[in-house]
Amino acid sequence: MKQMPSDPAVACLPTTPFGSVAVLWSVFRSEPKIIRILLSRPETSAMQTLKKFNTAPSASSCAEIDALLRQIEAFLNGEDIQFSLDIVRLDLCSAFQQKVLHAEHAIPRGRVSTYHLIAKSIDNPNGARAVGLALATNPFPIVIPCHRAIRSDGSIGGFQGGLEMKRALLIKEGISFDDAGRVICTRLNLGKDYRSCCCNCRAKSIVHSEKVRSSV
Repeated sequence: MKQMPSDPAVACLPTTPFGSVAVLWSVFRSEPKIIRILLSRPETSAMQTLKKFNTAPSASSCAEIDALLRQIEAFLNGEDIQFSLDIVRLDLCSAFQQKVLHAEHAIPRGRVSTYHLIAKSIDNPNGARAVGLALATNPFPIVIPCHRAIRSDGSIGGFQGGLEMKRALLIKEGISFDDAGRVICTRLNLGKDYRSCCCNCRAKSIVHSEKVRSSV
């Protein structure tokens, strides 16, 4: 991520089902834009992470930021919210990360994709690890739903808010897991040539599903 604008304003949700959430924003080209969204982690709250940015929650906000906070809160409580990318500063990300984040944002609620499939969808078939890193450093979690990316073996991979939060968000969206914590039945987003696979098989079949795109 490119250098963040200095002295951003901060808006917060002090309590959600997953702890506090902080939104760093500033005015860019006469419009309020999101610079970062901070999630709480099992060991560190968003408010504690905020101290690293040498800033504190602002006394005032604006209608657009307040509306986004309400949307985030509703989303974390299980509502079906579709976020617009218009409010985030994607220009602060590298060109590669922007491609990854656009692909991730396109995955609808109730479906997941794999790091490998996302890499293929942006014409970088050997870039699964780079995709994982781009999502691990996603500046806009929730608005860009990086929790919807999993590994090819059905395990859920990482997430800024911790694995319990990632699992809980996916369950809210209708994704099921086996006793080993892997996806049992999924609607798999296959990238550019969007098709879905909804099956009653176990997670290991996700790898197979990638190979049989033409049949789903």
